[in-house]
Amino acid sequence: MVNENQSDCSVCGALLKYYDRVLRIVRTKGRKTKWIDIRRLKCSKCNVLHRELPEYISPYKQYEAEVILGVLEGIITTDTLGYEDYPCEATMIRWKNTQNLQVVL
Repeated sequence: MVNENQSDCSVCGALLKYYDRVLRIVRTKGRKTKWIDIRRLKCSKCNVLHRELPEYISPYKQYEAEVILGVLEGIITTDTLGYEDYPCEATMIRWKNTQNLQVVL
C-alpha cells in the first residue's frame, strides 16, 4: 500500500508506474457503502504491486478510517445513536484488541 501521489516503491525504492485499477468497497457512516477506484502501481525494479489508497481508507479494512478511529477512541460504541449495529460489536472489540491497527491510524 502506498499513499496517494507516492512515486517510490516501499520495498526497494525504485520508481512506481501505473499498472491498472481495481474496485474496492468502502463502508461509511449511516450504513452506506460505495465502490471506489483504486489505482495499482507496479515497481519498475522488483515488480511488486502496490495499491494507492486515499487517506480516508485503512489498509485491509472496509470501513472508513474515521469510523475505525471513532471506535478506538471510544466515541462510537454499541449505544451510539446512528451506529446501531454498524459496525457490529464483535468487529469493534476486534479493532480495540488489534495493536497493529492502532499504529496504522
